[in-house]
Amino acid sequence: MQAAIQTISSRENRWLKRFRAALRGERDAEGLIGLEGPHLVEEALRSGLELPALLFSASGEMHWERLASMVPPATQVLRTSDRLFASVADTEVPQGIAALARRPECSFDRLLQRDLPLVVVLVEVQDPGNVGTIVRSAEAFGATGLAATRGTANPFSPKALRASAGSALRLPVLAGASAPVLLTQLRASGVRIFAASSERGAAPHESNLRAAAALLIGNEGGGLPPEVERSADARIRIPVAAPVESLNAAVAASVLLYEAARQRGGELPRAEGGK
Repeated sequence: MQAAIQTISSRENRWLKRFRAALRGERDAEGLIGLEGPHLVEEALRSGLELPALLFSASGEMHWERLASMVPPATQVLRTSDRLFASVADTEVPQGIAALARRPECSFDRLLQRDLPLVVVLVEVQDPGNVGTIVRSAEAFGATGLAATRGTANPFSPKALRASAGSALRLPVLAGASAPVLLTQLRASGVRIFAASSERGAAPHESNLRAAAALLIGNEGGGLPPEVERSADARIRIPVAAPVESLNAAVAASVLLYEAARQRGGELPRAEGGK
């Protein structure tokens, strides 16, 4: 049985304050993350995440009506005005529905959940949009998980979650890992480490990505720290035409993930009209 809906009319309501903080990416003491928009809320429900609270406004009532049957009885359901919802939203054109969800748990072992794991490791990737896009590509091309090391934008921040289109709620994502410790763990687990480089390395199709592999993706401007790149087992460089020097971090990661999936014989989407 669905809990009663509580109507909120004050900007100072404690729930609104909590939504406002979460949807602006502020750290929550209980590990809750803010999800805005019907797509992310629905993905959280389908993924079985714990949702302590769900908030909708007059303009979002149609989304609430569609999702109501999926909402667990323990979730506190809140209704407010469009004006107050806009005061907590992080988007320019709010869709009138948001949720507070328990952040998905992930361990190192979950990243290696298959016999031939494929792990993406982000090192100091600072743009949350890039982080979210890489998470989405990682899921799309069959990666077993993604690790975001310290200094990388939070994969569960509102902007990164929107860019991932819900993939961060399904793909195992380990956030805040120490790069040296993580690389040691990967190497001890028999995972071959490939560093994406803009200066040197084999072309993607010349690199053996069929075995257990980890792809290191570095900062948008400076790439991987030299000590991290040197610690890799091999370097990969995506050839680009002059005068372009390198690709955007998310684009580079997506190209490498596509190549890994191709080598592994994964079911890749075929362009419309393709033979």
